[in-house]
Amino acid sequence: MKLIDRYILKKFFGTFLVLMLLFIPIGITVDIAEKIDNILRNNAKLDVVLTYYMDFTVHFANLLFPLFVFLSVIWFTSKMANNTEIIAILSSGISYKRFLKPYFIGIGVLALVSLLMGMYLVPSASRGYNDFVYEYVSSKSPTNSQNIYRQINPNEIIYVNSFNPNTKIGTYFTLEHFSDNQLLFRIESTNIQYDQADSLFRLTGYTKRIIGENRDRLEEKRRLDTILPFDIEDLAPVSYVAETLSYSDLNAFINKEESRGSSFIDRYKVVKYKKWSIPVTLFILGIIGVAVSSVKRRGGMGVNLTFGMAIAMIYVFFDKIFGVLADQSNLDPLLAVWTPNIFFGCLALYLINDARR
Repeated sequence: MKLIDRYILKKFFGTFLVLMLLFIPIGITVDIAEKIDNILRNNAKLDVVLTYYMDFTVHFANLLFPLFVFLSVIWFTSKMANNTEIIAILSSGISYKRFLKPYFIGIGVLALVSLLMGMYLVPSASRGYNDFVYEYVSSKSPTNSQNIYRQINPNEIIYVNSFNPNTKIGTYFTLEHFSDNQLLFRIESTNIQYDQADSLFRLTGYTKRIIGENRDRLEEKRRLDTILPFDIEDLAPVSYVAETLSYSDLNAFINKEESRGSSFIDRYKVVKYKKWSIPVTLFILGIIGVAVSSVKRRGGMGVNLTFGMAIAMIYVFFDKIFGVLADQSNLDPLLAVWTPNIFFGCLALYLINDARR
């Protein structure tokens, strides 16, 4: 590695770390100011709060990782351009393509870090972050707790009118068992409760109707403790469940939910595809950052930062819009996740070729 590579990489990683150390404490401070009343009202213990802010740091850093890389590139490259360092480098006979090499090395290292974080570290942090928010801060339920209708396997469908994830009690529960598209029996109960100690379901007002050729047969009990072919989480999975799973677990979860015909499958796939798209986003925004800031302009760094921030905000807008479209419409999740990268990837190629000229 040549001296110029070490010089640029030192500035790149140094600026990136400074931005992380600057923005993360600001993010924590803003979050504390927003949530402190709820935390005190719900008597959250100090160790729980500290653990939450460790998870918040990972969650926040992962969320803004592409933006940190983008701003880092613009910041130190603009300073080099204003100090005519880039002109001196290119005048010495180094091509623009060779000048970009340390940028690709630096972004590649951070892209690998981002990929590994997204696969293994971020899911655990997301679980801690969301669990704390819904337990101590938000008054909303993290689950869809009304009119739950799910196919739990190829032969059985369950329905619950309402479900409380805290007490693990549901009202008006039904289970229908089919074979060759024929209903064989139907279980109904006015209430269903999960007994975690014994891993049993308690059905109150239990009725089982067995479908016969000539007439149906009824079984009725005031209360029945039994094992049912599903987990309590199957009744109402939390809205952020996909974010809390490692990549291998997420794939297994998606396959399981697809076989059940889950209505949230597109949301889960968006989370999966983003694990791969974010590292690519780092390269795209990094290239745009170099192209924008490597040319000395009137107005100095301010112009480059303003132009760069405008591009970053447009990217975030596109990313959010397509994410919502994948969740709320029939837009393919893979296309929704990668469309912003395709569009801005083309913009990056145009800007970098223009900067070379």
